[in-house]
Amino acid sequence: MTTPTAGTIFGHPKGLFLLFGTEMWERFGYYGMRALLVLYLVASVQDGGFGWTNAQALSLYGTFTMAVYLTPVIGGWLADNFLGQRRAIIIGGIVFSLGYFTLGIPKTMLAGMEENVFYLGLTLIVIGNGLFKANVSSLVGDLYEEGDHRRDGAFTIFYMGINLGAFLAPLSVGVIGEQVNWHYGFILAGCGMLIGLTLQLLFAKKYLGDIGIEPSAKRTDGKKEAHAPLTSEDFDRMKVILIMSMFSVIFWAGFEQAGGLFTIYASDFTDRTIFGYEVAASSFQSLNAMFIIMLAPVVASVWVKMGDKEPTSPKKFALAMVFLALGFFVMLWATMVQGGDVTVKVSMLFLVFAYLFHTLGELCLSPIGLSMVTKLAPLKFTSLLMGIWFFFTALSNWLAAFIGSFVGEGQEMVDNAANIFMGVGSAALVTGIIIFLMAGKLVKWMHGAEGDTSHDIDEKIEEEIAVTATHEGISDK
Repeated sequence: MTTPTAGTIFGHPKGLFLLFGTEMWERFGYYGMRALLVLYLVASVQDGGFGWTNAQALSLYGTFTMAVYLTPVIGGWLADNFLGQRRAIIIGGIVFSLGYFTLGIPKTMLAGMEENVFYLGLTLIVIGNGLFKANVSSLVGDLYEEGDHRRDGAFTIFYMGINLGAFLAPLSVGVIGEQVNWHYGFILAGCGMLIGLTLQLLFAKKYLGDIGIEPSAKRTDGKKEAHAPLTSEDFDRMKVILIMSMFSVIFWAGFEQAGGLFTIYASDFTDRTIFGYEVAASSFQSLNAMFIIMLAPVVASVWVKMGDKEPTSPKKFALAMVFLALGFFVMLWATMVQGGDVTVKVSMLFLVFAYLFHTLGELCLSPIGLSMVTKLAPLKFTSLLMGIWFFFTALSNWLAAFIGSFVGEGQEMVDNAANIFMGVGSAALVTGIIIFLMAGKLVKWMHGAEGDTSHDIDEKIEEEIAVTATHEGISDK
C-alpha cells in the first residue's frame, strides 16, 4: 500500500480534508436524525408524529442507539476481511442514505404501513452505520507513514469534522423537522449523507490513492507477540479495562439523556423563546459539540499547566462523574422551580448549564475509552476487549432509555423527572467517589501505561477534541 501524493493543505495530505468532509456530512445526517427521533415519535398524529408515549419512544430510542454502537464491530470485521474500507464506506453510505430517505417518505403515501416503513428506515440506518462509521477513521491513519509526526494533528482535524457536523445538524435538520415538517428534516439528513458519499465517489481515487481498497487482513503479517503467554501484568491491565468499562456505563447512561429525556423536557417544560424567536427543542443537542469545540483547548491547557500534579486517568474519570452529577442537579433545580406545576416553563439556562457540565465531564474522559483499551490490552485480546468496550457502550445507551422511560406523561412527568434527575445525579456522585478511592490501585494495575500521558499542548488538544469520537467508538487502531 502506498500513501497518496496528491499534494497537501496546511501541511497535511489533501485526502485528510476529503475524509474530514465525508465524516462531517455523515455525522450531520446522523445527529440531525437523532435530534428529531424522540420528538417525532411522541408528536401527536395530528402533528405528523406517531403519538407514542414517552416511555415507548425512549425504549425504541435506546434499542436503536444500542444497535448503532454494536454494528461497527461487525462492519469493521467485514471491511478488514472481505470488503476493504473504501468499498465498505460506499456501501454503507448508500444504505445510510436509503434509511434517511425512507424515514422521509410522507405518511400519506404509505397507506397503513407507516410503522413498518419507519422500522425499515431505522434498520437501514443501523446497517449503513455499521459499514461506514469505523472505516472512515481507519483511513486517516493510513494517509501517513509509520512514525509521521503529523498523524496526531490529523486526527485533531478529523475529530473537528465530527463535532462540526454534530453542532450544525440540530440547528438545521432539527429546526426544519420540528417547525416545518418531520419528513423534510429526515430528507435533509439524507442529503447530508449523500454529500459525504458523493465526495467519496468523486475524489477518493485522486486523494486517497489505493489506501483502504485491499482488506487489511490480506496485508497484515502475524506478530509473535500475539502468541506470547499472558503475564500477571496483563491480567492486572485487563482488570482495569473491565472495571472502567463497567463504570463507564453509568456515565454514558446519564450523558445520553441528551437525546431522550432532556429533549422531551426541553420540548414540554422549557421556555424556549428568546428575542421573540422560539428555539427548537432539538437545537439544544448542538450545545455539546459547541462546548467541545470551545472548551477542548482550555481543558487541555489546564492539564498541561498542572504538570506533575495533573490527575491520573482514573481521577479524571471520577471528576467526570462529579460533572455529570452537577448537570443532573441543575435539572433537579429546574423541577424545583416548576414546583410540581405542569404549566410552568423554566428558563432554558438550566439546560444550557446541564449540557455545559456534561461536556466538561466528557472532556475529563478523554484519556479513557478506546485509548485505554489499545494501551492496556494484550495484543492477542485487543479485539475481544475492544468488543467488550463496545458492548458496555451499547448497554449504556439501552440503560439510558430504560431510565428515561420512567418519566411518564403530563403531571406525572414533572414528579418523575425530579426523581430521575436526583437518582442519576446521586448515583454519578457515589460512583465518582468510589473511582477516586480506587484510583491508586487502578494506576498500580496499569503497570506504567498511565505514565504514557503526554504533556505537549498540541497532543492534549487532540485528546480533548477526540472525546466525541471516543464516545462513538471510533478508533485509529
